[in-house]
Amino acid sequence: MLAEATAVGSVGTLYRYPVKSMMGEELNAVMVGGKGIVGDRLFALSDPATGKIASAKNPSKWPNLFAFHAAYTAPLDSVQLPSVRITLPNGDTVLSNAADLESVLAGTLGKPVRFLSGAPASGTLEEYWPDIEGLPKRDEVTDEAMPAETFFDLAMVHILTTATMNELRRLYPEGRVEARRFRPNIVITTPPEAAGFVEKDWIGKVLAIGDQVKFKITGPCPRCVMTTLPQADLPKDNGILRTAVQHNNAHVGIYASVIQGGKIKRGDEARIEEE
Repeated sequence: MLAEATAVGSVGTLYRYPVKSMMGEELNAVMVGGKGIVGDRLFALSDPATGKIASAKNPSKWPNLFAFHAAYTAPLDSVQLPSVRITLPNGDTVLSNAADLESVLAGTLGKPVRFLSGAPASGTLEEYWPDIEGLPKRDEVTDEAMPAETFFDLAMVHILTTATMNELRRLYPEGRVEARRFRPNIVITTPPEAAGFVEKDWIGKVLAIGDQVKFKITGPCPRCVMTTLPQADLPKDNGILRTAVQHNNAHVGIYASVIQGGKIKRGDEARIEEE
């Protein structure tokens, strides 16, 4: 029996983050493979003293990672992976294959650092839990395990809808709710009549995009301190996370795994399939 499909919107924006916890690329089209968006979070920094992965989730230790931008120097359609151009907070650039890359990064970060081009079998990062009522932990730092052989936090694909962002704006009008605060891979533009945190109803179902790609929606995306941090012209704002905690169990967006890869582009129709 063929699955019934219900149109839920279209692809509005696509993002890829070559280096974990740095700003990334806004794209018109991406390829999807078994581990999510091809080229997403293939690289990371680590603390050579502890081996832990550097993450903006611990802003007291890594306070300015969001001031770095990473982008590939060529399209990811060749056999050989292109280098990554990292733009430093002062506007200077360095390539991921430069001999002095780690010393340049260390000089900017103010501490020794390793640049990793392959994920360990079991990686760990540090996460700070802000003092916000409703979070499972408050004002403490914990060690968090990452999925094996990846630099992802919990899952490989993060999807967000405009309906959810509009709901957050309605609930917290004084805040600046923008997609970049949440670092999604795919933003689905939902129709005007879609209201509330619509992604919750997609969990456990299949999201088909375009004529090739299918995702299994595996669960909600729990939010953390990263949503509150300043980046570019966005100010620090704990109210973003507080609103998500108070009105949606600290969830904003959904996580997904890949059922079938392929190419997706802006404007592609998004459909929820049910058996």
